[in-house]
Amino acid sequence: MVTIADVAEAANVSISTVSYAMSGKRKISRETQERIARAIAELGYRPHASARALASRSTSIIGLQAPLRPGVDVHVVMEVVTGVATGARGHGYDILLLTSDDSTGLERAASGSMVDALVVMDVESDDQRLGFLGSLDRPCVLVGLPADPGGLACVDFDFEAAGRLAVEHFAEQGHRRVALLGSPQEVLARHTSYADRLTRGFTEAAAEAGVEVSVHPCPSTPDASEVVDDVFAAHPDVTAMLIHNEEALPHLLARLSERGQRVPDEVAVLALCPPNVARTLRIPVDTIDIPAEEIGIAAADVVWEMISEGAPPSIRLIPPTLTARSAAPGA
Repeated sequence: MVTIADVAEAANVSISTVSYAMSGKRKISRETQERIARAIAELGYRPHASARALASRSTSIIGLQAPLRPGVDVHVVMEVVTGVATGARGHGYDILLLTSDDSTGLERAASGSMVDALVVMDVESDDQRLGFLGSLDRPCVLVGLPADPGGLACVDFDFEAAGRLAVEHFAEQGHRRVALLGSPQEVLARHTSYADRLTRGFTEAAAEAGVEVSVHPCPSTPDASEVVDDVFAAHPDVTAMLIHNEEALPHLLARLSERGQRVPDEVAVLALCPPNVARTLRIPVDTIDIPAEEIGIAAADVVWEMISEGAPPSIRLIPPTLTARSAAPGA
């Protein structure tokens, strides 16, 4: 089935531009309109009937559930929220922010016909909200990837691939003992999807590469520095660390410095964090960048495709890339 995304690609424009050209909601240049018209004709694109029906009763509002649970990094959450809001605005939609952490707020928004679609964040591997979301007659997109999505659309960063990439990077550098300093204990206890997937990719890749690894919960407070001491007390031969805890990262690096362990000469550090966090560090480290705002934009795009053309639910994971920010060892 030809989708609006196919038309946008063929015409070399954004999905929202195709939408505006078809609806007349915004003025589009003649040249762009003609290019879009040609793409529609050549591809034989036809808007889905159910999508047209949904659009006819549109509220032009997307419900966004962003629970502020213990242990979550509020800064990263708000970057994703910003992305959803930016993407939604590009499609002519506003967002209704829901901060509850269960189905109650979702049910109220859906049953009251307050929203055309729902985007749900902080997804757990076995999330209790999935049953309710699966029963709805409107698009629902998860920012996260549960163990069984149950036919729901999912958008996220590929944390499992990031864990694998980190191990492969360290193995290529010759490291044989690596520690993962990750999310706070409460996040791990909830089996938050991203934390489970990162750990799985990290440990599975290590087993395949013959690298010894350990996983350590890490609080998002200055007390995180104690985790560094615990790691070396338990595993004195650790020579590399993957850190996925944006708020704890500066404290962890400071503790390494206090111990006289130079980064990256004596301890290689790879941080999994948004690029803006990496740029503020006093000690530059290599990073796997989490494109938090891009995740939100992608979620809004998936919602729009489901609303505008009845696109089926899909899973979209943004692949990880590694950015070298530290000096070479010995430099």
